[in-house]
Amino acid sequence: MPVFRLTDDVAFPPVHLAEPTGLLAVGGDLGVERLLLAYRSGIFPWYSDEQPILWWSPDPRFVLFPAKLRVSHSMRQVTNGGRFRATFNRDFAGVIGRCRKSKRRDQDGTWITCDMLDAYVRLHAAGHAHSVEVWEGEALVGGLYGVAVGGCFSGESMFTLAPNASKFALVELVRRAGELGIRLIDCQVRTRHLASLGAEEIPRAEYLRKLKDALGMRASWPVALLEGIAPRSAGETIRR
Repeated sequence: MPVFRLTDDVAFPPVHLAEPTGLLAVGGDLGVERLLLAYRSGIFPWYSDEQPILWWSPDPRFVLFPAKLRVSHSMRQVTNGGRFRATFNRDFAGVIGRCRKSKRRDQDGTWITCDMLDAYVRLHAAGHAHSVEVWEGEALVGGLYGVAVGGCFSGESMFTLAPNASKFALVELVRRAGELGIRLIDCQVRTRHLASLGAEEIPRAEYLRKLKDALGMRASWPVALLEGIAPRSAGETIRR
């Protein structure tokens, strides 16, 4: 199938026309309107600095249903041990900046380009992108961020500077799922790390049905930064 080239119109082709790899379209922009349409349509951007913007909708889709989270005995000791504490939307810029710098196995560089970073910071300022921060004392040692559309949270990236800190972030996200209005966590593509925590692959058609249901639900995320609470990493440069 052909890969579609996007125009200035904020629109996407139907996702069933994606390549077997999940690649659907190329080009367009990372404006708030287009990003929200993408996530509401089961599409997300993923590309590197030397590439144009690439838009994906893989089949199968990798998801985590909150009720199916698997927490090992050792991880329960971590969550109950008092070493870490979690906050929500307390330092989005700090989380995405550290995700950008994190080294990944079998990856050279980062897919969180400067343009991507700036786009998601804008999406956060508009109230659609959210972060979970993990603190050890006063140090930011782990976290994750993603995009909420209705009751679906699309996780984008996570980082850890201390053993189990990123797992702690996910466990806290799921623990608060009911309060936040999360019914479905989109993990996009399979990773062993998330599979060990209970994430699973489902057909794209099934994912789209569940996404449609989730879009009709109301989310309720904390808006700490929008209420004027200063980020913990105030003064750090966003572009890293």
